[in-house]
Amino acid sequence: MLLQYKYSVLTLILVSCILIFCLILFFAFIIFRYQKRQHIYYKGLEDLKAKHQNDILQSQLEIQEQTFQNISQEIHDNIGQKLSLTKLNLNTINIDQRENAAVQIANAVSMIGEVINDLSDLSRSMSSEIILSNGFIKAMEFEVNQMNKPGMYSIRLKVTGEAIYMEARRELILFRIVQEALNNIIKHAEATEILIELFFTEESLSLLINDNGKGFVIEKLQSGNGFINMQKRAQSLNGLCEIFSQPGKGTSITIKIPLYEQEKV
Repeated sequence: MLLQYKYSVLTLILVSCILIFCLILFFAFIIFRYQKRQHIYYKGLEDLKAKHQNDILQSQLEIQEQTFQNISQEIHDNIGQKLSLTKLNLNTINIDQRENAAVQIANAVSMIGEVINDLSDLSRSMSSEIILSNGFIKAMEFEVNQMNKPGMYSIRLKVTGEAIYMEARRELILFRIVQEALNNIIKHAEATEILIELFFTEESLSLLINDNGKGFVIEKLQSGNGFINMQKRAQSLNGLCEIFSQPGKGTSITIKIPLYEQEKV
C-alpha cells in the first residue's frame, strides 16, 4: 500500500514537472515570438525612416534642379532682355547729339538699376534664407508682393487659423510647391486673378491655390507640367496634393499636410 502511494506521488511529481516544463517552453516560445515580431516591427520602422529620408532627399534634389531652371529662365527672359536693351542704348549713343545721348544714358542707368533690383529679388526668392530667417508665411507674403509688382496679376494671400511654424526643411519644401504652382499658372493658365489660402488647425495645414485661368482637362494632365513634382513633394511631407480644373473655369490646387512629422507603420 505504501509502495503504491509512493508510486502515485512520484507519478504526480513527474506529471507536474512535465507540465511545468511544457509551460516554460510555451512561455519561452511566446517570448521568442514576441521578440521576433518586435524585431520585425523596429526593422520595418527603420526601413520606413530610411525610405522617408530618401524621399525627402530626392525631393530636395528635384527642388534644387527646379530652382536652377527657374533662375536660368528668369535670367534669360527678364534680366537678359533688360541688359540687351541697355547695351543697345549704350551702343547707339551719338555723342554729337548731347541731348539724345543724355536721355539714352539715363535710360541705360535706369535699366541697370532695375536689373540690380531684379537680381536681388530673384536671389531672395530662390534662397532658402528667406524661409530660415522669416518662416513660411513671411516668405509667401514676399512672393505675393513680387508677383503683384508688374501689375499682370491680382494675387491675394489669406491666412485662417493660428499659424504654427514647422521645421524649416518642411516649410522650404512646401514653399517650393507653391512656387511650382505659381510658375505653372504664369506659364500655362493665362490667369489674371490668383487666390492663395492657408487654413491652420492644431494638426494640419491646408493650402488652396485658385486661379481664373483657362483651365484644362484633368485626364490630359501630363507629367511635364510640374504637377507630378508637386504631388511627389507633398507625399514626402506625408501629405496630399489634389488638382481640380475645368476648361474655361480655372484651376484649383489643394495641398494638405500634417504640421508635425508622423511615422507610418
